[in-house]
Amino acid sequence: MDSKQVQGIAPGVWGAKKWAGIGAAEIMLLLVAAVWGGSYAVAKQATQQLPVLEFIALRFGLTFIVLLPALRPLFNAQWRQGLAVGGLLGANLLAIFLCETFGVSLTTASNAAFLISLCVALTPFVEWWLLGQRPAQRMFWAAGLSAVGAALLSATSPADISVGWGDGLMVVAAFLRAVMVCMTRRLAGRHSMPALTLTAVQSGVMALGAMALGAMAISLVASKGAWHMPPATASFWWGMAYLVLLCTVFAFFAQNHAASRSSPSRVSLLMGSEPVFGALIAVYRFGEKVGAWGWAGGLLIVLAAWWVTMPQSDAPRAHSVNL
Repeated sequence: MDSKQVQGIAPGVWGAKKWAGIGAAEIMLLLVAAVWGGSYAVAKQATQQLPVLEFIALRFGLTFIVLLPALRPLFNAQWRQGLAVGGLLGANLLAIFLCETFGVSLTTASNAAFLISLCVALTPFVEWWLLGQRPAQRMFWAAGLSAVGAALLSATSPADISVGWGDGLMVVAAFLRAVMVCMTRRLAGRHSMPALTLTAVQSGVMALGAMALGAMAISLVASKGAWHMPPATASFWWGMAYLVLLCTVFAFFAQNHAASRSSPSRVSLLMGSEPVFGALIAVYRFGEKVGAWGWAGGLLIVLAAWWVTMPQSDAPRAHSVNL
């Protein structure tokens, strides 16, 4: 949404016209959170059938092929700048996926859900550091509320949270997610590259990067290493279709579209509802159990996301809280 449209809306008024204007972007980000919430189980099953680096190379290689038509805007006078921006963001995204994928394999799912959600709490500080502009005060309070909610969601009691190598990788992934949102805001806003084109470039960089790292890993083990053929099972390819079309093409397009036009803290807080959707899918689809602590944490995350999207009296002082 254009910033003038936001400024023209009186705080505290929730009419049909306003909901139609702002709600579309917010609903898109919440859909991304829901899709990503269901991706953990699918990705875990896939990596049990294919090594991590080969899985990432296949997933994003297929994504790049699907998005080939979206590369047309690159064929202009600014193609070098577009490739530079997409390459830098793609390298950051590859680092995030490597940390997340290996991290989940070394820690519990509940710890992973909590630690990756630290991105919500870290983003206002990374935004301040990278963009040089202090977010609105309520962003800090809502970020803290969301982090507490994620902690409760991931544990049956406060004593359940532990620290290990996998936990460390998830913390790094959370930090890199915060950096990613801020970098997208800073870099993508300087040129007219469409969000889908940016997603295509990122996917290509990630596929090539994963292939290069995989080749290096194979060379280290000499004759004992080799590339594997993807499984021929229907479940693997249905899962891959879900990850490519929904979790990657749609999700990264929506996130890039919003992050290049909105406050990084606001985007991350909306995306912070991902653990809630993950818990709901785990309960109703995979039969897992979430205790009272978990549901209380999920409620806090939803309230934090809802709070930051409500019009506030500090909106004119916020540096770029626009959709």
